Amino acid sequence: MKLLSSLWAAGAAGLLAFAAMALTCSAPASAARLTIQSGGTVRSAVVVVHERLKLRRRPLVIILHPAGGVSVRAHRHAGLEEIAESSKPVFLYPDALGGEWPVAAGPDADRDVKFLRDLVERFIGEGSVDPRRIYLIGEASGGALAYRAVCAGIGRPIAGLATLGAGMPTDLANCAANPIAFIAVNHVGDPRVPFAGGPAKFGESAFDVLPAETALAVFAKNASCSAKRDDRPLADPRGGPRAPRGAILSYSGCKAPVELVRLEGTGMRLSSHLLNHTSEPYGDEGPEFDSARKVWDFLKRNGA
Repeated sequence: MKLLSSLWAAGAAGLLAFAAMALTCSAPASAARLTIQSGGTVRSAVVVVHERLKLRRRPLVIILHPAGGVSVRAHRHAGLEEIAESSKPVFLYPDALGGEWPVAAGPDADRDVKFLRDLVERFIGEGSVDPRRIYLIGEASGGALAYRAVCAGIGRPIAGLATLGAGMPTDLANCAANPIAFIAVNHVGDPRVPFAGGPAKFGESAFDVLPAETALAVFAKNASCSAKRDDRPLADPRGGPRAPRGAILSYSGCKAPVELVRLEGTGMRLSSHLLNHTSEPYGDEGPEFDSARKVWDFLKRNGA
């Protein structure tokens, strides 16, 4: 396990160029910037390992950040790492070229899917991660690329996919991926990604997305779920006017669980601690939904 071991040896040789970063969580951790050749281009990612455990393969959680030029340091100072501390997976934060993931089909998207494939093979080849426990989390444009990676394949089975404020591109309507644990978090009033489907836009990148419920049905079909969908109110222990409103849509009889968190109401904010920011409220400021905890609880139940 050269890669994980090297995170704890500051003088180790190899492709890792260390960038020491302070952590806000209490558990010892080490972070490093990894560079690899992918498609003839030098690409980079930040890898984070919490504590030096016994040499064993761990889950790999790949987080695809949204466009916007936020630093990797900001991406990492996030509630997700703290929430997931007990599981201690390997966190991987790939860097997008130019700070933006491609959302439309084409050579740029193919290039970045290959980049993810090359990263995964690097970790598996060194015995660092469990090839049966690879998870993708993507927000906004990162979520669109995560959908593409799942449908195109990254050379290894993906155990789970989580997207936040993202839409599934319409050209993936016939995606025939293996059954995977899937959760999406979307707001019916998101101005960038229409819940009912249609034109979506992240920065200067525009593309068409499927309705959120249709994307859920695609993954339900791949997981051989029953035809009956179960819609239940979103439960929140806080209750009262500060509790987020919405529903959790899911199917039964699945080979892998699939869920869509449908958020409703003006003023709702996605508290996306995954990337250390809270979204702008949809209308007047109101309830906040802890998407990081919801996503991690779901993935942890499914092997992360």
